[in-house]
Amino acid sequence: MKKKVTAVFDIGKTNKKFFLFDKNFKEVHKEYISFEEIEDEDGHPTENLPALHKWLKDVFNRIINAKKFDIKAINFSTYGASLVHIDENGKPLTPLYNYTKPLPKEIVSSFFETYGPKEAFLKTTGCADLSMLNSGLQLYWLKKMQPEIFSKIKYTLHLPQYLSFVFTGIPISEYTSIGCHTALWDYEKKDYHSWVYKEAINKILPPIVSTETSINMNYNGSRIKIGVGIHDSSAALLPYVRSIKKKFVLVSTGTWSIVFNPFTEKPNSETLFNKDTLNYMRINGKAVKATRIFLGNEYKLQVAKLDEYFGAKEDFHRSVKFDFNIYSEIMLDFKHCYKWESFSDENMPDETQIRYHKYEYAYHQLMMELVLLQVKDIKGALGENSIARIYIDGGFSNNDIYIKLLSHHFRGKKLSTTDASLGSALGAAISISDNKLNSKFLKENYALKKHVPFIVSG
Repeated sequence: MKKKVTAVFDIGKTNKKFFLFDKNFKEVHKEYISFEEIEDEDGHPTENLPALHKWLKDVFNRIINAKKFDIKAINFSTYGASLVHIDENGKPLTPLYNYTKPLPKEIVSSFFETYGPKEAFLKTTGCADLSMLNSGLQLYWLKKMQPEIFSKIKYTLHLPQYLSFVFTGIPISEYTSIGCHTALWDYEKKDYHSWVYKEAINKILPPIVSTETSINMNYNGSRIKIGVGIHDSSAALLPYVRSIKKKFVLVSTGTWSIVFNPFTEKPNSETLFNKDTLNYMRINGKAVKATRIFLGNEYKLQVAKLDEYFGAKEDFHRSVKFDFNIYSEIMLDFKHCYKWESFSDENMPDETQIRYHKYEYAYHQLMMELVLLQVKDIKGALGENSIARIYIDGGFSNNDIYIKLLSHHFRGKKLSTTDASLGSALGAAISISDNKLNSKFLKENYALKKHVPFIVSG
């Protein structure tokens, strides 16, 4: 008997991965590839879409033809803020413009002159002013700057839905892709923003379906359920939403540290404006309040400076564990010592001041200051909600000092870490599965570990 599996393409900016999961969501096959970026017409680096298209088909056809597995379903998880504009024959009309590509200032100015004021617009759409990262503005830019190309667009698809389209030929839109800071969605109206209708952009956006939608198709003689795709951040959140019955926030750490609150009563449009407070969407269209900080990036920069200052080896910081005596000594006369490079903070000094002769002390000071920033972000995402559970995944979940300090700051809450290395791929598999997840899922699949705060005497 061939093993029944769900296939998932998990497409990151760097690595493109392909997974097969069994009925218990255990990984049974994995392969990955990366492509050299190509350039768009302005010389800006971008995804090699033709190579990606070919790889998707080659990998899938090879696995089916090998007849080792019985593929019952396939889904797609990708990075967001990326659009594919196709003509009436389903062929892409433009490169897959990179979300790092700057929009012309005059386009951004013209947009906000027409549809501003800016702050009110960004609040309503749950965005920060991120230029091409607000992928909806790409359509405004194309309409104004490349009207000939724009006139040929039959449909504009978000990247996860384009990958689904490659296999089904059916154009669709879904909530998680629309909801990731695209500037397309009005979180108050729960519909496309009025600018989308005024510019007639809605005519090239395919019908919206639930992220859990799948299309049953005969693919090369096999009956396969094909998913509509999902934005990777929302996919990574899904296993938690499906397996945890009580309210929680998820702190997903990496280059960006993003705090997700899927149980917000108030979308960001109803709170104070903050450029690092965004909305995402759950698979059912409900708002997810998110706060973000460039924490991993800042950590990397500051650790490199500490290594140089103390003459330490590059990975020495990984061996430094929480030391209560060092922590207590620093707390006796706590002052902010680090000047941040990735962002500014009201408490930071004009210049970094290393006050200690030992690496371990300076590193503890660094982590204490970074964790204060993280605490502020978590409180921002929590808002007034009485949520008692905090889950941490990603790079910092293995940092002993980070976890001990967070547990201390949130000692009235239950703090747990998980190892979610398969996060977005697993979320994509779960989103099209009929299987119910139980409360043991995170323990069995995500190495769930609970943490207790340290005890401060006196």
